[in-house]
Amino acid sequence: MYEQEKINPYSASGEKSEQVESMFDHIAPSYDKLNHRLSWNIDKGWRKRAVRQLEALHPETVLDIATGTGDFAILTARMLHPRSVTGADISEGMMEVGRRKVSAEGLSSTIHFQREDCLHLSFGDNTFDAVTSAFGIRNFSDLEQGLREMCRVLRPGGQASILELSHPVTFPMKQLFSIYSHTFLPLYGRLISHDSRAYSYLTATIEAFPQGETMVGVFKRAGFSDATFKRLTFGICTMYLAIK
Repeated sequence: MYEQEKINPYSASGEKSEQVESMFDHIAPSYDKLNHRLSWNIDKGWRKRAVRQLEALHPETVLDIATGTGDFAILTARMLHPRSVTGADISEGMMEVGRRKVSAEGLSSTIHFQREDCLHLSFGDNTFDAVTSAFGIRNFSDLEQGLREMCRVLRPGGQASILELSHPVTFPMKQLFSIYSHTFLPLYGRLISHDSRAYSYLTATIEAFPQGETMVGVFKRAGFSDATFKRLTFGICTMYLAIK
């Protein structure tokens, strides 16, 4: 069991997945504003780099896991022009925001949303050319099971392009990020989202989540034949590419 799997948003007892669903339903109206402001809009550039990893693959069918409000799905549709993008998430509140954004972008014929337990996806084996996820796998109650499901629904030769927040490991960013994540991030998150625990949970899971070479090993144990990683913005974010 990985350390972040033991961390719940609200209570040490009870199902993590239920608490994560409740948390994201609650913060959904303010999520986009907070996400962009807390990263100084750098998260938009991270997503573009992750989508570019899939350009040579020319995927026709893409699954966006833990799609949230659909930013990654929208960007994928705009940049790669696949036939279809399926956004899967446990939070209907987040996806409802995403559906409105997709409609406003005129992409409703390409992108659709579906409520899914990401540890037990309803899709058949070898269904998608590519799987994406941005800042979502850290919330899995069973990380390897979630990655096994991603691998299962990928076609042979398919690729997973994944972004996850990480803790910088070099001076002085390690120290600066620690101060930022323990003070400003939870305070500002609480003021905007009116959820006293959500952004403290965010900080705790970033620190507990496996990173870099360790995470590459997790991908391989989950069934991927190869995986690589690249740290972005001094290690605040890590980008992974895994191949089935």
